[in-house]
Amino acid sequence: MAESCFLSSSLKPRLSFRAGNDQWISCFPPNARACNLRILSNSRASITAPYTPDPKPIGIPRQWYNLIADLPVQPPPPLHPKTFEPIKPEDLSPLFPDELIKQEATTERFIDIPEEVIDVYRLWRPTPLIRAKRLEKLLDTPARIYYKYEGGSPAGSHKPNTAVPQVWYNAQQGVKNVVTETGAGQWGSSLAFASSLFGLNCEVWQVRASYDQKPYRKLMMQTWGAKVHPSPSTVTEYGRKILERYPSSPGSLGIAISEAVEVAAMNADTKYCLGSVLNHVLLHQTIIGEECIKQMEAIGETPDVIIGCTGGGSNFGGLAFPFIREKLDGKINPIIRAVEPAACPSLTKGVYAYDYGDTAGMTPLMKMHTLGHDFIPDPIHAGNLFIF
Repeated sequence: MAESCFLSSSLKPRLSFRAGNDQWISCFPPNARACNLRILSNSRASITAPYTPDPKPIGIPRQWYNLIADLPVQPPPPLHPKTFEPIKPEDLSPLFPDELIKQEATTERFIDIPEEVIDVYRLWRPTPLIRAKRLEKLLDTPARIYYKYEGGSPAGSHKPNTAVPQVWYNAQQGVKNVVTETGAGQWGSSLAFASSLFGLNCEVWQVRASYDQKPYRKLMMQTWGAKVHPSPSTVTEYGRKILERYPSSPGSLGIAISEAVEVAAMNADTKYCLGSVLNHVLLHQTIIGEECIKQMEAIGETPDVIIGCTGGGSNFGGLAFPFIREKLDGKINPIIRAVEPAACPSLTKGVYAYDYGDTAGMTPLMKMHTLGHDFIPDPIHAGNLFIF
């Protein structure tokens, strides 16, 4: 599950929900008076000090936040894979529905979340902000450590935050099929879940190493109606080429992306969905940070350090981007840290250059920290990205 940590040394929290030694930060402010409330047979909620409450509960944010609107310099534009010229919106039409193309290029600061998407979000959002008391004790630190827990979604990660709107926008345009790649299976299962809600067919290419190591993720995708292939596969021309050269290839996300993009580009009723990297994906994930800002305000905390894991950036960006906005506005001044795996060190060891997002060179080129579009990590890490 994708989780991100906060370290804060400002004010002590006034509201606690205890289950054993864990402390949960409630999404709903209580009455001002101190009280004890039985929640479960072995859990107790308590307010340790009176404070002025917000009479309104902390609900689901109604807008996504677009960090690009606040950047002093716009990011370099994606380039067409054949002409190497800045890509035009119509160039993306074979892969994405019109509304997602608009979101990819928008400079608006906030984008309204469709009511139908919010209705699905209500299945698991708002998600809890949890204080890691046992970790604090283990580290013997005076810091107060919080993490935003996104594992309560139906697919078990933060990925449905973007899978649901992506499938919804495709359904609104009359698209019948969506295709994608997946590594460990979080994104593939999230897209399969969202597709089952809106009546779309879903086809997933899963990195071969993960396909073999994680059979229950494949089962989850299939339970939601998705068709799942190990990548490289014999289904696509590019997959067959890889297997001819490397019959025992463990696969990579770059290869799986190439296979999914190939199918989308060749079928008019099919669109491609991506679970990370792109602007519209990170836009959708900012619901995490927007919620978290409200939750920390409700308990009188201000983060001093914000930490997030990075691969393609959706987890890190979803948490950090709204806080970066607050920092740019001069409201807070946290240190923000991105952490990546040593097995795929694109930020710390990669080159900042234009590169393809897939192995075959079918996708637009993007300015990124890259280990090379033909990079294939060790099988233990084959399900993760080579770019950011």
